[in-house]
Amino acid sequence: MNPSSRPRQPSRAATAATPNPGPSLSAQLVAVARALQEVRQGQSARAVLGGVEPALRAGVQALLMDVLRVLGTAEAVRAELAPRKPASAVDALLCTALALLLPEVPRYDAFTVVNQAVDAAKKRSATKSQSAFINGCLRSFLRERDDLLRAVAQEPVAQFNHPQWWLKRLQQDYPQDWQAIVAANNAQAPMALRVNLQRCSRAGYLALLDDAGIEAVVGVGEAGLVLARGVPVDQLPQFAQGWVSVQDSAAQMAAPLLLDGLQPHDGRALHVLDACAAPGGKTAHLLECATAQRPIDMVALEIDAKRAERIGDTLARLALQADVVVASGSDVPSWLPAVQARHGMQQFDAILLDAPCSASGIVRRQPDVRWLRRSTDIAQLAEIQRTLLEALWPLVVPGGRLLYCTCSVFHEEGEDQVAQFLGRHADAQRLPAPGHLLPQLREPGHNSLGSLARDHDGFYYALLHKPPR
Repeated sequence: MNPSSRPRQPSRAATAATPNPGPSLSAQLVAVARALQEVRQGQSARAVLGGVEPALRAGVQALLMDVLRVLGTAEAVRAELAPRKPASAVDALLCTALALLLPEVPRYDAFTVVNQAVDAAKKRSATKSQSAFINGCLRSFLRERDDLLRAVAQEPVAQFNHPQWWLKRLQQDYPQDWQAIVAANNAQAPMALRVNLQRCSRAGYLALLDDAGIEAVVGVGEAGLVLARGVPVDQLPQFAQGWVSVQDSAAQMAAPLLLDGLQPHDGRALHVLDACAAPGGKTAHLLECATAQRPIDMVALEIDAKRAERIGDTLARLALQADVVVASGSDVPSWLPAVQARHGMQQFDAILLDAPCSASGIVRRQPDVRWLRRSTDIAQLAEIQRTLLEALWPLVVPGGRLLYCTCSVFHEEGEDQVAQFLGRHADAQRLPAPGHLLPQLREPGHNSLGSLARDHDGFYYALLHKPPR
């Protein structure tokens, strides 16, 4: 569920007067603090949230996303209030409550946060003995808030809510734009949709949304839409029937870029490989672009068996078919002979390489990424990208193309990577593609539907052509 679609929690008085009010805020804070502990230990927020009991999950997800977006400020304030770092569970709950008291997170009134945080502390053996300490810190923050926020305002991590190494890299790559990137990262992303044009026209689906009372605007390409407010997918008309998918506007550019103007020369189906396919959104979009004049024979690779199952689920909902193979794109001998036997080909007309990366372009959707990554990860990921490019380029048929993309804004994973590849391969020519797309942030006071249409994640695209012999 998109966190932005969560309604504001009722006041304590309203909760007391309402039958079956749902989980208390204190119960949610216990779960959020536990989740923050696990993220700090290296677990992704998505994995952690999967273990939260269903009755709590939506509220915990919304709160955890809020906390992660302002965690740098919250941790800096905690250090001012308690220079000696508390035990892990205590610190997680204290930072969670401090985050929810910051002006950027106006979800609850201060009285509610403090009282419910103290109640949360009393619910856990790991924090119960420190409930008075947590209460004292939070009340001190309320008394001294302006002074404390001024005290941490000059600390870059507290000011921008990104690790120092991340900020330095952005400053190097984008000396003019780095602060705008950071601001976009700290905002919530809109919910973008991709209409399955094999089932419905975009105009037709826009009418269905209007009938359902869901406000939307035309987005990128021929199939994109952007919602004014996020909704649960089960509220989207005909979602279960495969009429629409949720996909960011930047990611929707991949399939048209790869396929535009590409036709097989012998009347056969176009052989297409999605080399790092999970969870299957781009695989499905490629198949949705097939026509009677240009059928597509699709192979989808995914190294992780559990993630490969998600590709199957995605395709089943959309009534699409692909040969899903659990294998590494870089280990070509382990999978290519079997694929050749099934499909009768040795090379592909088109390869999509959405390579593993830092995810630095989708921080607004996954705010935990900035706290999970380490500076050393980027070079390691760049080496994986280089290995995949080298392994897959020989599989492009002469006259075919490879689209290299990452959901990263870092040059080492984008422009630098492709420049080095072109320097090694005289048989690679560059076709027009966007290059680095920066995450977009609507200007304050300009939340019009028109501005939503131009809102997208950070991404990188390079289209590489192999000339005919």
